[in-house]
Amino acid sequence: MADTRFPRLRYNSEAWLAARDRMVEIIKDWAAEGRTDFYSTLSALLRESHFSVPPRGTLMSDLLAAACRVEEGRGAPVMLTAIVVNKRTGRPSDQFRALAETEPFLRGDVPNWTWEKEKAAVFAHYGR
Repeated sequence: MADTRFPRLRYNSEAWLAARDRMVEIIKDWAAEGRTDFYSTLSALLRESHFSVPPRGTLMSDLLAAACRVEEGRGAPVMLTAIVVNKRTGRPSDQFRALAETEPFLRGDVPNWTWEKEKAAVFAHYGR
């Protein structure tokens, strides 16, 4: 039985877009503070905002990709979600790297691009 406390997050539905936008706000706040944080923390904060997004799985991955894409569409020259990491490894998931290898996120103009360079660029772009 579905949990009626949380809206169903169907791709591009009003609730899904609201969850994406809340995710963007949360991650931008972390970036302004100059800190990385975990998928589990992001999941918990989204839950506090009445969005049920498990820390692992397709829904989290899809929303993170959408957060990058919406910020890119707003002119951000960086992949916002570079600062969301796995608690065990301290690095983004494989889905982040896969997204980084697609347009418009390819970094052919950045010699020896690494996740660490992208993370530093996020902090520089969104820092206060």
